Amino acid sequence: MIAARLLRLAAIGTASLGGLSGAAYGLLNEQSRYARRVIGAPDDGPLHADGTYSPTGGESGTDSPLDFAVLGDSSAAGLGVEVASELPGVRLATGLADELERPVRLSTHAVVGSTTRRLDAQIDVVLRDPPRLALVLIGANDVTTRLPVSTSTRLLERGVARMTDAGVAVVVGTCPDLGVIRPIPQPLRSIARRRSLTLAREQRRAVERAGGHAVPVADLLSPEFLTRPVELFGPDRFHPSAAGYEMAADLLLPTLCDAIGAWTGAPVPSAPVRSETVEARRPTRRLVARLNLRWGHRADD
Repeated sequence: MIAARLLRLAAIGTASLGGLSGAAYGLLNEQSRYARRVIGAPDDGPLHADGTYSPTGGESGTDSPLDFAVLGDSSAAGLGVEVASELPGVRLATGLADELERPVRLSTHAVVGSTTRRLDAQIDVVLRDPPRLALVLIGANDVTTRLPVSTSTRLLERGVARMTDAGVAVVVGTCPDLGVIRPIPQPLRSIARRRSLTLAREQRRAVERAGGHAVPVADLLSPEFLTRPVELFGPDRFHPSAAGYEMAADLLLPTLCDAIGAWTGAPVPSAPVRSETVEARRPTRRLVARLNLRWGHRADD
């Protein structure tokens, strides 16, 4: 779904870089078509496994289930996994049940291909019977469909506020780093990276203004996906594999528990105020790193 929009992203990149020749414009268009061919379209939609999940061992006493809703795009829906137990919603529901020692009732409202423009419709359904806890994973499609960052974050802030005003604890996994997706060639990949990291930074601010909890997915997962792509990406090399979804779930679980005051492990670390992923890719930072490497080699000589 995202791959089908890479041609539009190429047009954005051309405009943002400014003054490109016809040959350069053609290069970006050809790269987007190449990425679409390599990634392809998913064969099937995501699995569905909503229901009530009990703690491991089945001991839950007489506690009523905690209602947990999952909203967003294909990353929230778990597109690409082959077994229901590998869905991110299911992994998180079972993790919550074990941490809380009570049943968790999962309801998934995520829709493959969703942008933040379509998030309100999911929230409308969720607020018919507000859950105690909600997770939102959204943003990648906003980048590939040219949705302005200001519009995206305004819609996200409004949506999170609607849920928090209804008494729902909200956790948002911010936009992933599209620059880790190898089938997107350079320089198109750099354009996708820059736009996705900019959106993630602004999403975090919007979520916190609305009373939610933001998890900087790009900062915390990009290094792993860059170094272990075969293991963490699925067959299309675009969506996460079961192992990739598991890593994301492990990252999100402490903040979900903390959002409802139920985290009993080590203190949940505060997310960095300034993205380390973004900072590491600033031209000045890269220049300093190269100079340090060069002079370090000379010192060793």
